[in-house]
Amino acid sequence: MKEARFVLGLTGSIGMGKSTTARMFRDQGLAVWDADASVHALYEPGGAAVPGIAALVPAAVTGGSVSRPILREALEADPTLFPRLEAIVHPLVAQYRRTFLARAPGDIVVLDVPLLLERGIDTECDGVVVVSASPETQMARLLARPGLDRAAAELLLSRQMPDADKRARARWIVPTETLEGARAAVRQIIKEIRGGLAPSHEGS
Repeated sequence: MKEARFVLGLTGSIGMGKSTTARMFRDQGLAVWDADASVHALYEPGGAAVPGIAALVPAAVTGGSVSRPILREALEADPTLFPRLEAIVHPLVAQYRRTFLARAPGDIVVLDVPLLLERGIDTECDGVVVVSASPETQMARLLARPGLDRAAAELLLSRQMPDADKRARARWIVPTETLEGARAAVRQIIKEIRGGLAPSHEGS
């Protein structure tokens, strides 16, 4: 019989501190799957998504890898490309995720996915963590990023599920106003899971 383990979904809106929180889970010894890193790997030379994207947007592939800026320009010019791009990328990312779940060690594993709730990937998890901060803190973090002004930041936010909706669907919320508060929340989540929360998934 396979040993049961807890699959923890980690998500949050842009600028909320999800990547920092993911590192905190890693620091506690948990295996973490990074959806964004998987997409980057698919776009690199030899990546499985490169041939499909080359057929879809030939100009977006230069030097054997996908140029994100060129691809983004193409998508903005022709929004009908979005579903066709997703049809190429999403199945490949899902395969990476399945491979991680099959091989990752430990009693708790983490799926770090920006669109965890939007894509329904929370159904693969035993519990969901949402990272959150005040709107003021979120905006300040976004404006500190190179090349991002308030209008661009607000556009990004308008395309995401509202923070309140994400928090409403979470089992746990990690407040990221301070590093100390986030670390304490991460440790508490792990303690609660190991203290007896029964997982519904088994380790593959």
